[in-house]
Amino acid sequence: MEQSLTLEQVIDFLLETTLFCDLEPDELGDIVQIMQLQRFRRDQAIFREGDEGSAWYVLFDGTARVEKRDPFAPAREVARLEPHACFGEMAILDNSPRSASVIAESDATAFRFPSNLFNMLVDEESLAAYKLIHAMAKSLCVRQRHMNQQMTDLLEAQRAASDFRGSVGSATDKKALSE
Repeated sequence: MEQSLTLEQVIDFLLETTLFCDLEPDELGDIVQIMQLQRFRRDQAIFREGDEGSAWYVLFDGTARVEKRDPFAPAREVARLEPHACFGEMAILDNSPRSASVIAESDATAFRFPSNLFNMLVDEESLAAYKLIHAMAKSLCVRQRHMNQQMTDLLEAQRAASDFRGSVGSATDKKALSE
C-alpha cells in the first residue's frame, strides 16, 4: 500500500473517473489542490452511518463495501466499491449525517475532498466545483432510478407471492367444499 503518486498519475486517474470526466486539466488542478490522500487498512471504517459528513471520496485502489444498519440483524451490505468509485457526496451536498457506513474490504487508498475546502471553491465560483456538483447530481439520479427499479421489482414480487398464496388458498377452500 505504500506508494508515491505523481501529480500526473493523480490527474490521469481522475480524468478516467466518471465524476471528473467533464473537467479540463486546468480545472482539475483546482480540485487536486484541496485533495488529500488517505490510506485505509482492511476492515477499517472510512466513515460510519450517522457520522458528520466532512468530506467526499474517490477510491483510488482497493475495494470497499457500503453497509446500512439494520435494527434487527447485522449490518446489511448494500453496495461494493472499486477504484474510481465516488462516495460520501450526499452528506456534503445536504449537510446531513452519513446515510451508510463505508468499510475498506482490503487495504485501500482514497482521495479525500474535505467539504469545507470544496465549499470554498463553490463560494469562489469555481467552474470545476460547479461541474462536479452537476456530475454528483447526475450520479445520484442514476442511483435513485436504480433504487426505484429495485423497489418496483420487490413490490411486484411481493404482489405475485400474495396472489399465489391467495389462489392456493382459494383452490384448497374449493376442494374442501367439494368433499
